[in-house]
Amino acid sequence: MDKKKNYAYKSIGEVAKLLNLVNPNTGKLNTHTLRFWEKEFKQIKPKIFSGRRRYYDTNSIEILKQIKHLLKDQGLTIKGVKKQFQNSNSNLDEDNNTSINKKNNLKTKIKKIIKIINDIKNLK
Repeated sequence: MDKKKNYAYKSIGEVAKLLNLVNPNTGKLNTHTLRFWEKEFKQIKPKIFSGRRRYYDTNSIEILKQIKHLLKDQGLTIKGVKKQFQNSNSNLDEDNNTSINKKNNLKTKIKKIIKIINDIKNLK
């Protein structure tokens, strides 16, 4: 039997098993938990193919792992987890703006250097 590659999409059942979302009484997978989280968190974007089956990529699975950790291990509420994600997104926006500014400054410096080089070439 072929094992799926780590980067392959995973079904909702596979993700529930991966996250250990199992009903302790029945031993059945709690896939409804993933569907609920999907409605609550816009960051989770499974691909829905024919037959309305959900398939999760590695990015969505990582987000689900974070959500499970914050809810189950850290004891946060859904609202608390949403705040946590908002804070981390605003930090990412700040980092992106800083990177863009550095990139623009670097471009300006490169243009100045090119102008100096051209001026030197024209002196000959």
